[in-house]
Amino acid sequence: QVQLVESGGGLVQAGDSLRLSCAASGRTFSSYAVGWFRQAPGKEREFVIAVSWNGGRTDYAHSVKGRFTISRDNAKNTVYLQMNSLKPEDTAVYYCAAQFRPFASASSQQADYYYWGQGTQVTVSS
Repeated sequence: QVQLVESGGGLVQAGDSLRLSCAASGRTFSSYAVGWFRQAPGKEREFVIAVSWNGGRTDYAHSVKGRFTISRDNAKNTVYLQMNSLKPEDTAVYYCAAQFRPFASASSQQADYYYWGQGTQVTVSS
C-alpha cells in the first residue's frame, strides 16, 4: 500500500513561486511513476506533470511547460512540484498520484494512477 499526503499549498501572488510536497508512507516511493493533477472550481481535473519511476522521462501539460518542474527525493520518500512564474489560472486544488504498478513510465492519463492524495489548495492572485 502507498499513502500520499500533499502539502505546501497556499495563497501567493502572480509571478511568485511555490513548492508542493507529496509525502508517501507505507510502501517505498522510489519504484513508482508519479504525476500531479489539478482541478479548478467548475472544471474537470486535468493533467499537470508526471515523471517515470526512475526519473528518465517527464511529461508536461502545455500550460505549465517551462514553469513547473517535478522532482523526487527517495531518501525522504517525497515527490515535489516546483511551480515558478505562477499565474492566476494556476489556481486549483493540486493532487499527486502514483501508479499501481512499479517501474512504470510517465503518464498523463488519470486512469493509469491508483494512489491519490487528498489535494492541496493553490490560489494565485493577480
